Amino acid sequence: MVRRRHFFWLILLILVCVSSWADAAVRRRVTIRSTPPGALVYIDDQEIGVTPVSTSFTYYGTRKVQLVKDGYETVTVLRTFNPPWYQLPVIDFFTENLFRYEYRDERLLKFELTPLRLKTNQELLQRGNQLRQRARQGVVTSAPVQQRSLRSSYPLAPAVPSATTPRRRRAPYPVNR
Repeated sequence: MVRRRHFFWLILLILVCVSSWADAAVRRRVTIRSTPPGALVYIDDQEIGVTPVSTSFTYYGTRKVQLVKDGYETVTVLRTFNPPWYQLPVIDFFTENLFRYEYRDERLLKFELTPLRLKTNQELLQRGNQLRQRARQGVVTSAPVQQRSLRSSYPLAPAVPSATTPRRRRAPYPVNR
């Protein structure tokens, strides 16, 4: 009987704590700056904005960050965001739900953009002559560049979204045969 009473008071105490401290949270934010400013930023192939730009994020892990600006070389990097101590498994339950404190995880990424090197007239003429020779040989374009796979950076991501076979979609209108 005494154990049940202690258990009841413990559960009641936990519920009161959780309900009164519901405003506790973890705010995650990444800020991207570039020199010179004004570069268009993509994170995981989604447009974020023009530098300097900030956005919130939900999950830690490796992200593909790409900066594009006219007159400058495109910068593409893979950055890994590791969780801080208060976001480690088991600890994160308490920091996000029970403690009445707002944790802020702010990341700053700085990039130095290099100007795009302009080709000289001699280099342009040489490239034109190479293309002319290839056209005479029957080769119109060069061999396609093999895309670099991100599989090595994302080893845990499934290759196929689901193991089930895809269902055929029905036509939105009846098909006359």
